[in-house]
Amino acid sequence: MKTDIILCGVGGQGILSIATIIGEAAMKENLYIKQAEVHGMSQRGGDVQSNLRISSTPINSDLIPLGGADVIISMEPMEALRYIPYLCKNGWIITSATPFVNIPNYPDIEAIKAEYARLPHVIMLDIEALAKDNSVPRSANVILLGAAQHALGIDYEKLEAAIRRVFARKGDAVVEANIKALAVGRQAQ
Repeated sequence: MKTDIILCGVGGQGILSIATIIGEAAMKENLYIKQAEVHGMSQRGGDVQSNLRISSTPINSDLIPLGGADVIISMEPMEALRYIPYLCKNGWIITSATPFVNIPNYPDIEAIKAEYARLPHVIMLDIEALAKDNSVPRSANVILLGAAQHALGIDYEKLEAAIRRVFARKGDAVVEANIKALAVGRQAQ
């Protein structure tokens, strides 16, 4: 088993929480993991990216090579486009449909969708609307994780258990909101 994942978005969207949940689930499966993070201008709404590599055999590098990513999970539709050269031929992009317009020349969303239409495996969800409609407004990132579950190759129950461990210190209400968000994402994909 080997899964190379690029997580990306804009600072404050919960990318590193997704990485923590996936990493926790993988460790409980006795898998090897390596993670490399690039924070950039995360405190000011800049891009945030993390490489997360999971394998049943030892991993030599924490960086994903060009054409090596099996999955790109993006909290922002334009951000995933930056990493398409890293996506393998049959890789998956799971992305939010809602732009975070933080630059003056942000591309037209229809142009972004046209780029995605050229790829074989794309899931694009309005996670913000799903979060609001399901009363979990602070868990849009976990909705995206739920939509990515199948592409990740990690059992749903393992992700759910990881959420319970990762968010336990924040209390039952936060844990249950994130469990609900994971289910919403899984059903929406």
